Amino acid sequence: MSELRRDPICGRWVIVDTDHPNKPEDFEYEPHIIRGGACPFCYGSEAMTPPEIEAIRQPGTQPNTPGWQVRVVANKFPALQVEGELDRRGDGIYDLSNGVGAHEVLVEAPYHHKDIPDLLNSEIENFISMYCRRASDLIKDKRFKYVLLFKNFGAAAGASLEHPHTQIVALPMVPKSVMEEIKGAHSYFEYRERCVFCDIIKQETQEKERIILENKHFISFCPYVSRFPFEIWIMPKKHSGYFIQMTPEEIPALASILKETIAKLKKIFVNVSYNFIVHTSPINGDGFAEGYHWHIEFMPKLMRVAGFEWGTGFYIVPTPPEMAAKYLRES
Repeated sequence: MSELRRDPICGRWVIVDTDHPNKPEDFEYEPHIIRGGACPFCYGSEAMTPPEIEAIRQPGTQPNTPGWQVRVVANKFPALQVEGELDRRGDGIYDLSNGVGAHEVLVEAPYHHKDIPDLLNSEIENFISMYCRRASDLIKDKRFKYVLLFKNFGAAAGASLEHPHTQIVALPMVPKSVMEEIKGAHSYFEYRERCVFCDIIKQETQEKERIILENKHFISFCPYVSRFPFEIWIMPKKHSGYFIQMTPEEIPALASILKETIAKLKKIFVNVSYNFIVHTSPINGDGFAEGYHWHIEFMPKLMRVAGFEWGTGFYIVPTPPEMAAKYLRES
């Protein structure tokens, strides 16, 4: 019989197939294929993007020229724009405002053909440091209430450009899914006076059944209430609500576990497309940070969400996270 599992954070239920679980070879997925062609994110194509916002560069090189290691530009087709006033207003029973925000693209490295497992640890540390720098800068704008960092890798994951990159979006309100998670964590904290994420880490390190990797500062594991097959969370062991508050010692540790975790996944699912999202506390006084714990949620694109999931909010997981973690540990 399958299992119904309840998420202790949001109260979400999932259905885990424990009777006839899928093995890695049972998944048919759309692999990421590099087709080439003109790329605005490669060396020599700097004029194809909006002007540089910030970059990590070789000494002596000029903005908007080659010589960069990490480069941040405004999204050429932004979902939101920095200019203007928010102007919240009503239209009968409906609420609306102007599309004010920020939408940036962080090009992680100059290499068109390299994903995170192919980079040096120092190169990964560079773009993680830039994540923090850009988020810290965007927080200064008091109109913004949440900074979202996400990566789409591969066409199946929604990437419109092949060159590996991350998107940074500053929003004037906290997204509903984020607020649900934050409120769930806050309710748990008020009832137990403990962080639910810290409790998850404690239980996972005791049971070890779903852990993939861990180091001094971070743990990567398949969550007990996974929504997707081979879903992975990476979480700091030390309680912190804000991604940007990482110490200089934690950034290399995150780079290392991020690289090795994705490498293990790609040994099992060659050229798999994926999304990862940084979950962090709201900014500028909006939302509850006391019982929240930042983390990265990583979702390989192995199956599609269908009618049952959309109709119920339940997710059907064909591979139990305990089995997924075992495959990943041994890869």
